[in-house]
Amino acid sequence: MSTKKKVIIIGGGAAGFFTAINAKELNPDLDITILEKGKDTLQKVKISGGGRCNVTHACFEPKELVKHYPRGEKELLGPFHQFMTGDTFEWFDNHQVPLKIEEDNRVFPEANTSQAIIDCFTHLTEKLKIKVATSQNVIDITNENDSWEVITKNESYQCDFLVIAAGSSKKIWELVEKLNHKVIPPVPSLFTFNIKDPRIIDLGGISVPNASVKIAKTKLENSGPLLITHWGLSGPAILKLSAHGARVLAEKNYQYNVIVNWLGMDTDAVAEALTNFKQEFSKKQIHLRSPFTDLPRRLWERLLNASKISTKANWADLSNKQLSNLSTQLTQGLFNANGRTTFKDEFVTAGGIDLKEINFKRFESKIHKNLFIVGEVLNIDAVTGGFNFQNAWTGGYICAQSIANS
Repeated sequence: MSTKKKVIIIGGGAAGFFTAINAKELNPDLDITILEKGKDTLQKVKISGGGRCNVTHACFEPKELVKHYPRGEKELLGPFHQFMTGDTFEWFDNHQVPLKIEEDNRVFPEANTSQAIIDCFTHLTEKLKIKVATSQNVIDITNENDSWEVITKNESYQCDFLVIAAGSSKKIWELVEKLNHKVIPPVPSLFTFNIKDPRIIDLGGISVPNASVKIAKTKLENSGPLLITHWGLSGPAILKLSAHGARVLAEKNYQYNVIVNWLGMDTDAVAEALTNFKQEFSKKQIHLRSPFTDLPRRLWERLLNASKISTKANWADLSNKQLSNLSTQLTQGLFNANGRTTFKDEFVTAGGIDLKEINFKRFESKIHKNLFIVGEVLNIDAVTGGFNFQNAWTGGYICAQSIANS
């Protein structure tokens, strides 16, 4: 009787557990151990989505889904044809964790808590007899004749298949570089813009539904809901922009000018609307009512002040120059960003193992046989947590298939 093939998975997060569970379900003869550096596993799952776990996103077309990955768009198209959002729904439903789609298309467990995912994974690892070793700080990885040895501070593990699913880990990246893999230096992604400006100070919590935001002197631009916070600007429009521009903004040392179109409208169209409003409501005080229903009144008043228009003035009092200034403030407001703030508790980086060195049909290294790499340790990141999890589920499942069928 042949000896069971051994699998070591470095990383006790979403990608690691998902890989282990699927590999064992597909091939019960595998001997699988998960190594986790910390005392607890699945910590990022626990805090994701405000403690509810944004499992995936309700986008069911691979060509549309990949557009949400600033890094990894081309590489993930094939894998998403193998394991997609719908497969994620089916997998969790089959494992007694039904999911729900919210109005913004984010997907959460029906139980509305990340503990449902954690309990599912914990139960399955126990049921399938997958070993989980915590407090295992990996200090070296060696390879000989396509077999692997993983050395931690207090143990040594031999295996036939090695899976690296350690997330954004500087130490693991260093070890992978010793194995002749290239690592793209990590920089922060998915962050808010720190801006101190009298036009938005003390307006924290105010939002507009369809703004357009550009980074001056670059091609970076995005649109969507925009939120004013006590430290500057946030919301989907900013977070997506930060993800797509992660490396460019890092090179600028997070000091750059932001052009904000609060209305998402053409400047000429806004100027025409202001002129028409002036004619129709000439005797009305300008601060009482904005022509644009989506613009909060307090923000409207700040933009009037920035245009050197008295809030006590009537529409009839406005000069053409003032109207032009106001149109500019509404559609081409220039703000100076100086620094960034991580979005909530979710720290995402752009960077990781070079995607050119991975066979995405198997999520296996092109340099070393039986070395598999999944999750955020790769140079893949997305615009929100749900998309990052989908990358983990897809990579984990394909990796598990590859190992189970080897």
